[in-house]
Amino acid sequence: MDFKDQVRQLGDRLARVKDNVLTEEATKNALIMPFIQALGYDVFNPLEVVPEYVTDVGTKKGEKIDYAIMHNGVPSILVECKHHAQNLDLHDGQLLRYFHVSKAKFGILTNGIVYRFYSDLVEPNKMDEKPFLEFRIDAMKDAQVEELKKFHKSYFDLDTISETASVLMYLGELRAVIQREITDPSDELTKHFTKLVYEGSVTQKVLDKFRSYVRQTFAQYINDVITERLQLASVAQAEAPVELPGPQSTEQPSESESASKLMTTQEELEGYIVIRSLLHGTVDLKRIAYRDQQSYFSILLDDNNRKPICKLWYNGSKKYIGIFDANKVETKHQIESNDDLFGFAVQLQSVVKAYTASPTA
Repeated sequence: MDFKDQVRQLGDRLARVKDNVLTEEATKNALIMPFIQALGYDVFNPLEVVPEYVTDVGTKKGEKIDYAIMHNGVPSILVECKHHAQNLDLHDGQLLRYFHVSKAKFGILTNGIVYRFYSDLVEPNKMDEKPFLEFRIDAMKDAQVEELKKFHKSYFDLDTISETASVLMYLGELRAVIQREITDPSDELTKHFTKLVYEGSVTQKVLDKFRSYVRQTFAQYINDVITERLQLASVAQAEAPVELPGPQSTEQPSESESASKLMTTQEELEGYIVIRSLLHGTVDLKRIAYRDQQSYFSILLDDNNRKPICKLWYNGSKKYIGIFDANKVETKHQIESNDDLFGFAVQLQSVVKAYTASPTA
């Protein structure tokens, strides 16, 4: 079994065992130790993995971190573990304290589901505030698996990983900047584009007007790219071989079969892809799903009706987006087209953050 298959197996296993993992200690045993083992380390060999690794933090002596992964007798990776239902945002400071007084170059904060990898890329010997790599073990992208593979015992090279970590950190920062600029263009970006097309003096009034133009242009361009890809996919599907129907059944169609006959429109799919793009960086996009109904198109977190993000009401004479608040109360907003969805980025991100901040999310 190759490394990618091992990681996928860990993700598949999570869904089966999570509900029976009730304590932090059980999280370590059932979720985190298998992860460390998948990285090629013998969790029962203290020369490779030291549990309850002792670090003296300031005046506090005998402070312990959950695991230290060793290389040549020196800790290279510190692992701080939490219960799988806990929000990791509340615990990164603890790992920072341990990191500061150790010789380790990398720290992992995890609840067995989410893994955050830290280093000291900004200031030597001081753990960065933001992780350079973060993923859910049950929703990993191929690129993330390849980055994780560099931490495998067989491939571990400090210089290579440090260089990669630096690149990943800047890519993440740039992605966040681009997302902000698309949803709310800054004065600097707006002025740059305005000067390219406007010959007059760029006053504040002109700047405010062109900010809307820049936002709409981003939205239209992304929408055009999405539409083009959907059209190419439709052509490919149309050209696929057609299967001949089998014997006709005399049974009445079930409720699920009736639902499958709903006509999901291209406009609804485009809206779904726009909303996914707005939530990029807020949550793993694999967790965002949709369900089409007769009167509306529902977009959900984890394909769970109890976690509605929004509804697209596109089947009437007027179009609406219905956005849910923390109490799951829907508020409808009239829109003209999918371009208008970009104006609701903050509300949509708030909905998802409310779900992911909950211990049950």
